[in-house]
Amino acid sequence: MREACCFITRNERETRGLALRMAKFLKRGDVLALEGDLGAGKTTFAQGLAEGLGIEQKVDSPTFTIVKEYGGQIPLYHMDVYRVESPDEELGLEEYFYGDGICLVEWASRVKPLLPEETVWLRLLVQANGDRHIQLISMHPRSMRLCKELEGK
Repeated sequence: MREACCFITRNERETRGLALRMAKFLKRGDVLALEGDLGAGKTTFAQGLAEGLGIEQKVDSPTFTIVKEYGGQIPLYHMDVYRVESPDEELGLEEYFYGDGICLVEWASRVKPLLPEETVWLRLLVQANGDRHIQLISMHPRSMRLCKELEGK
């Protein structure tokens, strides 16, 4: 996958802020696939997204439950599929992916065959100076529109 656009955040506040802005442009049925090493800021991004959707509950990683559901202006389904060994496991994730909320999937490559074609892929890369490069890496039209909206074009 090629990079559609890239944003640089210098701290947790900026990472949350980018996600908060992105929430304004999301719609029911959107699926965001997050990739990045441990500590790259995936959960921080999820917290900003939840705030942008008007969710007041504390958001943390659903590592041991796989899915946490949050009610807001639009429901948020926050998933952490790190512990999923195969996309063939019967987890029922498809009902979320094709549901009425927004799905945010950490470690999404583990369930890639299950994800909708229009999934927005984000890669979080930590640089040596601590900055995060948050890349939208899907060339699908939905990702391209999201890039333009976030860039203010």
